[in-house]
Amino acid sequence: MPDRLATLLPYPVRVQAQPGQFAVRRDTPIAAGPEARQEADAVRQVLAALPWPPAPPAPLAGIGRSEAALAGILVDTDRTLPAEGYRLLISPDRMKLTAADPAGAFYAAQTIRQLLPDEAFRAAPVPGPSWHLPCAEIEDAPALEWRGAHLDVSRHFFPKRTVLGFIDMLAAHKLNRLHLHLTDDQGWRIESRSHPALHRAGSHRRQTLVGPAQLEPNVYDGTPHGGYYTLTDLAEIAAYAAQRMIRIVPEIEVPGHASALLAALPELAPAKGARYEVATGWGITSQIAAPLPETVAVLEEIFGELLGAVPADCVHIGGDECVLDDWRASPQVEEYRRQLGLPSHEALHAYFLRQVADMLADRFGVRTVVWDEGFASTTTGARLRDDTLVMAWRGDDIARRAALAGHDVIASPVLPTYFDYSQAGDDKEPLSIGGPVTIEDVAKLRPVPADWPEKAKQHLIGTQFQVWTEYIPDARALDYMTFPRASVFAEVAWHGSPAAWTHQDATHNDRPPLRDRLAAHLNRLTAAGIEYRPLDGPHPWQQGGTGPRRYQAGYSSDEVTRHLAQLAGD
Repeated sequence: MPDRLATLLPYPVRVQAQPGQFAVRRDTPIAAGPEARQEADAVRQVLAALPWPPAPPAPLAGIGRSEAALAGILVDTDRTLPAEGYRLLISPDRMKLTAADPAGAFYAAQTIRQLLPDEAFRAAPVPGPSWHLPCAEIEDAPALEWRGAHLDVSRHFFPKRTVLGFIDMLAAHKLNRLHLHLTDDQGWRIESRSHPALHRAGSHRRQTLVGPAQLEPNVYDGTPHGGYYTLTDLAEIAAYAAQRMIRIVPEIEVPGHASALLAALPELAPAKGARYEVATGWGITSQIAAPLPETVAVLEEIFGELLGAVPADCVHIGGDECVLDDWRASPQVEEYRRQLGLPSHEALHAYFLRQVADMLADRFGVRTVVWDEGFASTTTGARLRDDTLVMAWRGDDIARRAALAGHDVIASPVLPTYFDYSQAGDDKEPLSIGGPVTIEDVAKLRPVPADWPEKAKQHLIGTQFQVWTEYIPDARALDYMTFPRASVFAEVAWHGSPAAWTHQDATHNDRPPLRDRLAAHLNRLTAAGIEYRPLDGPHPWQQGGTGPRRYQAGYSSDEVTRHLAQLAGD
């Protein structure tokens, strides 16, 4: 059989091949140790869902039981293992799985799935031989606590079935956070029973920009776009993710990116009597919610509904790309700033985020996450809560400053974790916002910079890739832009360090080259029905062509680097 051990992705911390094979099938018994009931349930959940080939005929009477029938899987616990860690001992007559916790058992089962034939990633059995596992000793645990993916469902709405499928693939790659960007200028995607105008008016736009935003004249498709998740949908999504060891991190964007919010609730705007509409194009708008107590009171009601459906431990509140002109022009906002004794509207921005974070902590017991602008505004005098997480998208410098200030930080740099950027600088690619961000670029990501002081390193708790969807209109485009870059990202996130792309990595247990393992892994994605980008370029039907989705250079990587350096300087 092929060397399945050499194709594992992410590659375990230690892999030692042993002679022989372990015959496994649907009815292979799974026994639990005295304290491992939850761990055994996690293993059963994964293995029971696999499309096992039909069992061979039972042996004739008097012949004796087959070797496969004698085999079994023992699941046990060892609380001294690192969180989410596991050990696998696969021998010809049995398999022992020892896990630190249910998540570790789940990830061990995902490793077992990868050791099976690629058909284990299909939805139903197909003709083929019975399945065997190579004998081996495997020890594994992730280096980073937060291994995340961000999905923007505001710019383009994805139905629930697409989100559930996305969760399945995150779980298969041992990622454990799904950050759902649920609101923005272009759409509000959450049902609200207390403020139904949010989903009735804010969930749809009259048309959508076609082609790059920077090209004049802009062209629109003239077709309404929209959708939202009911609170029951969100509860289902959260439960589905939890079964796969993934926590949902919902985001309601405030105070900026507020066109959809204000189209539904214009009373929250700084300018009273103004009218708003859900945005039909891309880019940064000036629409912003007023930073007043009335706004926080409404947000408490909305977050209460959301958190009643999604039992999150962290909630993202945005805080990025806020244009403060409407605050400056508002006598009511200006008077409120003076009453607070704040020196600037930038300080008011930080104060507002602190008020929302305090409300979320005091009322619902959850931690707040902000984009790094939320931390940068604290230089004006106001402070974020100490337990606020900072999602650093503008590079290592802002991430380091936030970590040294004592905030837990998630590394999410534009380059190379923004998967809305093209995968090559090639006119065969479909339209994207800029780039390229190649799979080799993702493999070079170093979530925790080696030259950081130890205090900062201790606060770098994870990393996350981002899928913004201005130019990702449907599930097929989502697959293409996400995979296989997400597969490479999973390797980096699991180990917390770059991956060797073309050579064996002697610094990490002689990991086989990532390029070779990824090539084999693509067969699993094919079996799962994922429409990924092939390593040598897009299929003809995945190309941008010559129409409105044709390739445009967009923002180059060098331009992005210069722009981020300028922002950091500001």
